[in-house]
Parts: sequence; structure tokens; C-alpha cells
Amino acid sequence: MSVYERSVRVDAPLADVWEFHSTGDGLEALTPDWMNLVIEESRGPDGEPDPDVLTEGSVIVSSVRPLGVGPRQTWTSEIVAREESDEHAMFRDHMTEGPFAHWLHTHRFVAEGDATLVHDRIEYQFPGGPLGKAIGPFAYVGFEPMFRYRHRTTRQLLE
Repeated sequence: MSVYERSVRVDAPLADVWEFHSTGDGLEALTPDWMNLVIEESRGPDGEPDPDVLTEGSVIVSSVRPLGVGPRQTWTSEIVAREESDEHAMFRDHMTEGPFAHWLHTHRFVAEGDATLVHDRIEYQFPGGPLGKAIGPFAYVGFEPMFRYRHRTTRQLLE
């Protein structure tokens, strides 16, 4: 399994950063335009459409078409864990349908005084068995610009 990690310090309180990342609107704001993201559907654990907060059991169905090339790729994620306290928070989404053989994204948020440390950890595997495993480390080339954008945008919107 390959792993990608990236962190950023945001000069905003944990509660604000956590709230922003807990919604579909936050996901849209943090996805670069070149990904051409469309959220097709979101539903809460009880099936409620477009929940205000993405809690454990929520499902997001989206599609992307990076750089406008090729057909749209469907991406379905389920929030499989969600925890919060006064000092830290986290949620984890698991891709149940999409372009990867495996995708587990853990979003961690840690209070640092009046600021927040945001840490993303992705465990992933490309399809294709041994070939997919061999090219896994090269995903950094695609992940780094996306997460640099996400972190920069988080700072711009919340600081």
C-alpha cells in the first residue's frame, strides 16, 4: 500500500477549520477547478439528501474529469469514522467506487493555540495488481499539486 501525507498550519481556530471541512461545500471549495468536480449526490447515514454536516455513514457521489481529458470518473466515498474533541478532530473517508483499487483518506485537525494543524494521510493503491503497486509512489506527482492547492485555499479562506 502506498501512502501520501501532507500538513499545513492554519491561523484559525480548530472549531472553524473543522466546521469548514465537515461539509460538501468545503469539499467543492478545496478542489481545484482543473479537476472539474461535480458533486452528483450526498446523503446522510439515514439517507437524508444533502446533509448539513457529513457525519459517519454519510456518502458522497462525485465525478471528476481532470484537465478536461477523457471521460468523467465517478468517485463514491463514505465517511467511515468521525471524532472530535476540544483539542483535535478527525474524519476518514473510504472510496467505495472510483479510479483506485484502494483509497482511505484520514483528515486530522489538531488545535495549536489559536491555530490548527491540518494533516492529510492517504493510503492508496492503483488498479492493475503488481503494475499498479509499482507505479504507486509516482502518484506524488499528481497528489502534491492538489493538496498544495487544498492547503493554500484553506488558509486563504479561513485566516
